[in-house]
Amino acid sequence: MPGYPARMALFFRPRMRRALLLSLLLAAASPSAWAWGALGHRMVGELAERQLDPKAKAEVAVLLAGEPDPTLAGVANWADELRGSDPDRFRQTSRWHYINAQGGGCAFDVARDCPDGNCVVAAIEQQRRILGDPSQPLAARRDALKFLVHFVGDVHQPMHAGDRDDAGGNKYQISLRTPIQPEAYARQNYVDGVMGTNLHAIWDYYVLASRGLEFRDYADRLQEVPVPAQADDADPLAWAKESCGLIQSRQLYPSGHKLDQRYLEAQRPLAEQRIREAAHRLALLLNQTIG
Repeated sequence: MPGYPARMALFFRPRMRRALLLSLLLAAASPSAWAWGALGHRMVGELAERQLDPKAKAEVAVLLAGEPDPTLAGVANWADELRGSDPDRFRQTSRWHYINAQGGGCAFDVARDCPDGNCVVAAIEQQRRILGDPSQPLAARRDALKFLVHFVGDVHQPMHAGDRDDAGGNKYQISLRTPIQPEAYARQNYVDGVMGTNLHAIWDYYVLASRGLEFRDYADRLQEVPVPAQADDADPLAWAKESCGLIQSRQLYPSGHKLDQRYLEAQRPLAEQRIREAAHRLALLLNQTIG
């Protein structure tokens, strides 16, 4: 092919190789809107379903009939899986996974921070209305249920409700020394026991994965610990403010960019608490809406 050797020589100059490799690594390490990962979201769904009243449980069975896994745990990751199965719809709904306080601090202003209803707080309210409206088509109510299972989990992940300009920790790069094997999308970033990632991914996956349990066994263990009384709060905006406040009060941002198992183990009790609270509140929401 004419010109091929010259183009290849240019492409493989060391500087260009390094730039390309860096861009690929950064892209692979940034799953943007994801929260809790599959493990955390499935636990929220599993624990919530165990707390449904009989009428709500029956309604869930009707709505999810025909799903590959017709349980709340089985559909808990659907809103993230749209990234691959329906990219256009994922783009349309991607801003529904989080809220960011543009004015700083945790005093969210829905008019300012949730333009046109595009934030997790408004999405929960909107999808709850659709779910609770029997005049809506069955398919719309089914999707509303699947969105709710996911978004209630999202808003309890602290990195999805903050006030920093780093995309919920996605731009806060981390070098994590860990024996935990990374998820498939990031395996190329795991070298000699060190994972090149970001703080959002640490909270998505590594904090909970450090327990080393399958999701139902993990859910069984979390079910043994009661949720605090304030978990009965039914206001999604209050849930977001809780998450935001935890970022500062629990020092979720480390002082440096190198972490190891000590950070994961220190933060895991908080992550587990947020999973329990999310499940409890999701069950309350569903019992009130369709129970």
